[in-house]
Amino acid sequence: MATYTSLFCGSLFVIQLFCGSSVHQIWLSSVMSESKNSKKKGLSISKGIDTPDSVNPEYRKKPGSDLSVKDYVSGIRKGDRTILSRAITLIESSKPENRQLGEEILEQCLSYTGNAIRIGITGVPGVGKSTFIDSLGTFLTGEGKKVAVLAIDPSSSRSKGSILGDKTRMPTLSTDTNAFIRPSPASGTLGGVARKSRETMLLCEAAGFDTIIIETVGVGQSETAVHSMVDFFLLLMLAGAGDELQGIKRGIMEMADLIAINKSDQQDKNSINRTKQEFENALSLFPPSPSGWKPSVRTCSALKGTGIREIWGEITDYLGKTKENGYFIQRRAEQSSYWMHETITRELKVQFYEHPPVKKQIRELEEKVKSGEISPFRAAEMLLKSFSR
Repeated sequence: MATYTSLFCGSLFVIQLFCGSSVHQIWLSSVMSESKNSKKKGLSISKGIDTPDSVNPEYRKKPGSDLSVKDYVSGIRKGDRTILSRAITLIESSKPENRQLGEEILEQCLSYTGNAIRIGITGVPGVGKSTFIDSLGTFLTGEGKKVAVLAIDPSSSRSKGSILGDKTRMPTLSTDTNAFIRPSPASGTLGGVARKSRETMLLCEAAGFDTIIIETVGVGQSETAVHSMVDFFLLLMLAGAGDELQGIKRGIMEMADLIAINKSDQQDKNSINRTKQEFENALSLFPPSPSGWKPSVRTCSALKGTGIREIWGEITDYLGKTKENGYFIQRRAEQSSYWMHETITRELKVQFYEHPPVKKQIRELEEKVKSGEISPFRAAEMLLKSFSR
């Protein structure tokens, strides 16, 4: 083991290093440093590099704060996915300043929208929606189309968080250069559709995507929201899943333009044929659709890729028929009107809860409702009167 001692002799600094029987001496001379007023003696130390900041100084920057509306619109029109993603983040933000910027960007992009095919896909959890979209989207990009997928992820009723892991269930499409996948949290909205899905869809259209696919949470009851923003509504079902009456209930069935029985490779052929016949019988009981289109039932296997081409053929036939009879344009006009009223309802709700007199009274009235002192209806009436004043 080596040891050392040090001593200072006049203007020299000596270090003695003892290693076994050997003694090594290191002599260091002091360096004179002169200034105008004084002389200093000491060792000369080279200045090292500056230690970089351990925290990225850009991390506090607000989304898009370094880009103007013009920059955003230009980037979106060029198909820049980074700028498109940042614009979608602004659209989905709950902060007023971000939301205002997002609305300005959307307003500038409206003239470039409306040329894409909008497809809504729904079904009960576990029916294979993500795998089906992966297979359909890959087929479409192979046909030379640009596909954008808006995947709506269910949000926790407790933590309000979402996993946003839909890309992991679309392994092929997520690496396709002609596809763009954007997972968004449902945030408790009706039908499992994200609150800003329609605005996001319009931004994707402005970015040049000609096929927009919206995947819903699949709550199995009310899918009015997704039906009100798409041109074609596809319902995925399973054979032999138990209570077939769940799929035959009015509402979800009468909104469907096509029913596809998925996972046909995993089911008995007789079971699939029986389920297919039951759905066809149910569809025959519904009144004719205003579109003039008669929905059909198809079978497919998203995992094997079978039946996908036939389903796309049904979609193109539907679009051709509705464009020919004028229903396509009429339906989109009705959807725009619907979303105007939905936006009014949503904004009124936000303004109501942010209204100072309402915020002042709401907690007190909540406690009175809980204790039974007043009825919920009376409390709501009092708050509405405060808001209207």
